[in-house]
Amino acid sequence: MPRYQGPVVDAHQHFWDPSVNDYPWLRPEACIPFRYGNYEAIKRRYLPPDYEQDACGQNVRETVYAEAEWSPEDPLGETRYVTWLAAEFGRPNAMVAQAWLDRNDVADVLKGQARFPLVRSVRHKPGGPHAHTEPARTLMSDDCWRKGYALLERHRLHFDLQTPWWTLGEAVALARDFPATTIILNHTGLPSDRSDTGLEGWHRAMAALAEQPNVRVKISGLGRPGQAWTAADNQWIVRETIAMFGAERCMFASNFPVDSLCASFAAIFQGFREIAEDLPLDAQARLFCGTAREVYQTGSVSGRL
Repeated sequence: MPRYQGPVVDAHQHFWDPSVNDYPWLRPEACIPFRYGNYEAIKRRYLPPDYEQDACGQNVRETVYAEAEWSPEDPLGETRYVTWLAAEFGRPNAMVAQAWLDRNDVADVLKGQARFPLVRSVRHKPGGPHAHTEPARTLMSDDCWRKGYALLERHRLHFDLQTPWWTLGEAVALARDFPATTIILNHTGLPSDRSDTGLEGWHRAMAALAEQPNVRVKISGLGRPGQAWTAADNQWIVRETIAMFGAERCMFASNFPVDSLCASFAAIFQGFREIAEDLPLDAQARLFCGTAREVYQTGSVSGRL
């Protein structure tokens, strides 16, 4: 099969300017436990012109901005800022906004976010155990959080879920209990443990989630600390994800600038092209463009309304 060279929709990327806006994890003194290790290199301004330089040559036509852990005291402030960026630079073309689903003001926040033409989805990382051996539950099982989640359908908003594979049993229940809300799993379920046991657990969890028809997957965030991003290292995970969910429910994404800690933009997307090149061309087109464009309606700022 020919290798895909058509238009790309980057389904997950960020912009920020820590010198102007407050991102607690990007403050000069901040040092959170980060899955890629030291992240000092990305504590800098990253705006559309920086992204254009990184993505040069990859035929990116549209992008989806994912909330960047802006100060939770002002979730609508991030949306106003990103709306300004889009007007000024033409990117992003859709947005995953911040909303804390267990807060008392969740109804007002979701109503406010839904009024912005760019907003298609919201994200609230549900926390939970840091390893598959820990028995704790996440917010996905919390009654108050689920009441907030139930409001998404009213506003026709999707939910972007970032959680490791060992909590996906709760995500299965969430998808089943709220079938009208689309869940977009971020970063391939975070398969950082590449041991046989880790990969077997990841595969079982992803296969169970794939049975829920209202789930989509972003194939992204596959870097590992101290190791170069290569197609050979990630091929099995990418192809198994596509086999479980189908190309019509999967989308490639850069996670830039975060994944610049692991590889260049070109290395990641050329790697995706190499991994997918023996798939039918229409399947490749879904992975690189069609699924993200369909889910996030990136071709029109009013596509959700």
